[in-house]
Amino acid sequence: MKREELDFELPEHLIARHPAAERADARLMVVRPDAGTWQHHGFRDFTRFLREGDLLVLNDTKVVPARLALAKTTGGMVEGLFLEAEEEDAFAHCLLSGGRLRPGVELVSEEGTPILRLEEKGERGEWKVQNLTDQSWFSLLDRCGATPLPPYIRRLRQAASMDLDSDVDRVRYQTVWARSSGSVAAPTASLHLDDALLAELEHGGVELGKLTLHVGQGTFLPIASDVVEEHPMHSERFTVDGALETQIANTRARGGRVFAAGTTVCRALEAWAVGHRGSTDLMILPGFAFQVVDGLLTNFHTPQSTLLALVAGLAEHQGAVAGLGFVKEVYADAVKEQYRFFSYGDASLWLPQETQGS
Repeated sequence: MKREELDFELPEHLIARHPAAERADARLMVVRPDAGTWQHHGFRDFTRFLREGDLLVLNDTKVVPARLALAKTTGGMVEGLFLEAEEEDAFAHCLLSGGRLRPGVELVSEEGTPILRLEEKGERGEWKVQNLTDQSWFSLLDRCGATPLPPYIRRLRQAASMDLDSDVDRVRYQTVWARSSGSVAAPTASLHLDDALLAELEHGGVELGKLTLHVGQGTFLPIASDVVEEHPMHSERFTVDGALETQIANTRARGGRVFAAGTTVCRALEAWAVGHRGSTDLMILPGFAFQVVDGLLTNFHTPQSTLLALVAGLAEHQGAVAGLGFVKEVYADAVKEQYRFFSYGDASLWLPQETQGS
């Protein structure tokens, strides 16, 4: 597949800079790839399209305040993004940008307290750093970090101070069930789900399951090669436990359908199905043989992204005559109808094929 095949025109004003007033205030496009049709709904209609016996799998990862605005002891500003800690908790990996960065340089917080020392430079701005405080990494980030909003939310870049997020972002760039700290990006399709909708699903006989996939910075990276299959796919840590395995098996046994709440869940489930454990660099493209996921709730993705390729692969699996071509038709209509795109934007629900008698 050529990277240019995943391109489409997206007007700048359709990129959502802020969340809707309430989680469920988003719009929802409901897509039936096997029929080649789609309909426009409000997100509060979501529960109508799942039925008793279905399983909706959620990602319980928690976004850490990974964005850092620090300074060198000489006064120069340094922007950073915490990526992950090493097993030995004193060290972690961060993306850093700023002038004259070299091993041994210490970075200070807004209060002037040294908190990080640069140890070793890696590729593309990544550094191994040492924690100079007596706090754990997550405690340090809670004190000094900000919500790691995606780079296409440009109000972040326009911030005039070290306060790079808002109280609203701290709440809304997080799912209502988040519990396992480790992500630097949210599983954004799930941001639309609130406690009332979850209760409505369970009342209607839909089972809820959970897994953990910690979303890495690679989710923001565009495809780096002209041929999509040659793109160096990023790796992400995930866990599918025995309880979810049992839920999936029981769902299959009773004739229910498995829905993934977001591409992170889809990727984790399909990686688990092909034998990946602990982490995965799985790339899902048209032609991929899905083994677990029947339906997908997801937002509208960036052009030339692996996430758009994943949706095209699922649409093909769900019966679309030409998976990517159909997805681009859907996206063109989403643009025409002024849907809001990306992390704080609207959602789409990709429904599985209807079988006879269902």
